[in-house]
Amino acid sequence: MVSKGILPSGLLYDKIDSLDFKEELGEIMALSTMIRGTLLLTAATFLSKLLGIIYVIPFNALVGASGGALFNFAYTPYNILISISTIGIPLGVSKFVSKYNGLGDYRTSQRVFKTGFTIMGVTGVAAFLIMYFGADLIAQWSVGDGKSGFTTDTVAYVIKLVSFANLIIPAMSIVRGFFQGNQSMGPSAISTVVEQIARIVFLLLSVYLALHAFNQNIAVAVGYATFAAFVGALASCAVLYVYWRARKPHLEQRMIQQTVRPAAMSDKTIIKELLSYAGPFVVTGIATSLYQFIDQFTMPRALEAIGQGNVAVDIFGVINFYGQKIITIPMTLSIGLSLAAVPAITRAFFSDDRKLYLQQINQSLQIVLFLILPASIGIALLGSEAYTAFYGTEAVLNPDIGAGTLMVWYAPVALLFALFTTTSSILQGINEQRFSVISLTAGLLVKIFFNIPLIHAFGAKGAIFGTALAVGIATVLNFLKMKHVLKFPVRQLAKRTILILIFTAIMSAVVLLTKYLLGFAITFRDGQIASAVIILVCAVIGGAVYMILSYKSTLLERVLGNRVGFLDRLLKRKKG
Repeated sequence: MVSKGILPSGLLYDKIDSLDFKEELGEIMALSTMIRGTLLLTAATFLSKLLGIIYVIPFNALVGASGGALFNFAYTPYNILISISTIGIPLGVSKFVSKYNGLGDYRTSQRVFKTGFTIMGVTGVAAFLIMYFGADLIAQWSVGDGKSGFTTDTVAYVIKLVSFANLIIPAMSIVRGFFQGNQSMGPSAISTVVEQIARIVFLLLSVYLALHAFNQNIAVAVGYATFAAFVGALASCAVLYVYWRARKPHLEQRMIQQTVRPAAMSDKTIIKELLSYAGPFVVTGIATSLYQFIDQFTMPRALEAIGQGNVAVDIFGVINFYGQKIITIPMTLSIGLSLAAVPAITRAFFSDDRKLYLQQINQSLQIVLFLILPASIGIALLGSEAYTAFYGTEAVLNPDIGAGTLMVWYAPVALLFALFTTTSSILQGINEQRFSVISLTAGLLVKIFFNIPLIHAFGAKGAIFGTALAVGIATVLNFLKMKHVLKFPVRQLAKRTILILIFTAIMSAVVLLTKYLLGFAITFRDGQIASAVIILVCAVIGGAVYMILSYKSTLLERVLGNRVGFLDRLLKRKKG
């Protein structure tokens, strides 16, 4: 039933008493809440990643390339262990809590949470013990006899300090998963940002004080920097505890008022269900860290063998810590846009809507190519400028390190990493996620067998070639599997890839010309500000050329779809 009413302002409105409409309105409001929460969580994650890139600039100014390498010696195994110790269970808790809340079974949701929390507590302690007591062995594998710059005791020291974060983070991630399962994204979002801010503030402050107030060496300072992960985790726990205390009465009241009989599930069944989320998602998520771990064990010795032992640690830091941060920049947004389509791919695949899921897959791959290919080539063309803008000229002007040249070769690998992540996620969407483990294993084996020979043949660039070859093979295997399972047509993708390559080539010529003309006034040798100016001017001009070509050819609209509608409206207004 619909009747007319009058608002205080005098405007008419419809009084809608229809039960169906109210139900639809409730669904819309719930969806709106979910979307807002997802956007909040996405924004928090993006901000956290951005802060994780920016802080490296002052960190490098304090500890240099060798300090960054020492930091990475500890953080790479830490990232791997923290991912393995959580094994996807927070995601499982989030999904199970959401499921049982939807059924009105809040007591089972609490049981799932408590069981997951216990598991994460145990795995966190196990990860800490493995890392703390295995630190000497990892250090020995990483630097050997210490001729490459740091002793095994020094490397073991920083690994032991970062290991303490394992005691907190797995259990903390379960609490975040529980809140997300209750459709409350605020606690996870805010705690993520607070964790990163607290970590960075403690890291930079402790490193500065250690070096300039207490006259400690770089090893001690970097040790404090790695311990910052524990401090950040404590700050996050404090935020989550405040939210938990505030929400606890409501959560308890729901269980008291529950009318649904709790699900008859044993703890063993709950654990089995939670573990079902482990495996492929964990392995593909730590692909980059695994490749870096292989470099950690092979690069110092291989470089020492070819007479570069005095700068081996510096080169490792330039590639796997500082350089990695730079190539992460173009990957973050484009992968986010691409992976946003994965849930839609999954729905279309299980609904057997072949036309829709092929369209979604095509668009996901094209977004990555369209955004990351020109960005990575642009960074490669401005390799010296990019590294100098972030970290200064020291490692760039040092002929034994050649950071600028290394960036030229490393930047395009960003495209391969992005394509591997995207194709792995697509395989997940079509229930072929286990193959991602096979392709990654193949890539890791290639990296293990070819890394040292390539370093012997090409020097430091060989490690980059090894990573490119490994990630490239893993990506090709993913694509072939996807093509085989879905009978995926490649014609449209190939045609647009060729167009993207052509426009990227034109953009590259414009960037090189712009850089040449700017060279009469400023070069990267003039320092960080001059390099930043060069990058800004080249990016604006080169990016404008690329986007204009893409827009005029309708490539932009075909790849990004409705996302460019605002540009059409803007141009129409100008024409009018």
